[in-house]
Amino acid sequence: MQEQSYIPPTDLYAAAMTTGRPAQRPRTPFGERLAQAREQAGLTQAQLAEKLGTTQRAVAYWEREPDALKSHQLAALADILGVTGDYLLGRQDAKPPAKAPPGKLRQVFEKAYRLPRHQQNKIVEFVEAYVDRYQRVG
Repeated sequence: MQEQSYIPPTDLYAAAMTTGRPAQRPRTPFGERLAQAREQAGLTQAQLAEKLGTTQRAVAYWEREPDALKSHQLAALADILGVTGDYLLGRQDAKPPAKAPPGKLRQVFEKAYRLPRHQQNKIVEFVEAYVDRYQRVG
């Protein structure tokens, strides 16, 4: 019998892998804006669905076929994602979502924000030292 080696996947490998099956059709302009705002907010489709009280499948559908959205759903999406309804609808004078740290980093900092001030200060000291160190190296 031939020996086979097993190399467990690393977190980096798993993070780079896409989930779900590939889309069969391209996103609409609305779907592109919705997906961009969701990603900037650091949310997966499942996380956004949970906040809205719906399913991941519904969010995926909205990113492909926005004609199923109701006005209260559009308002809730805008509130959760930190954008305006005008932005999601593609109105010319609407501003894109503000730049934010990538998903997981933003979520960690939001959790840290809820800690007591003295613990926040320790995190700030560590992160600043880490960033300064690697800016000098790179």
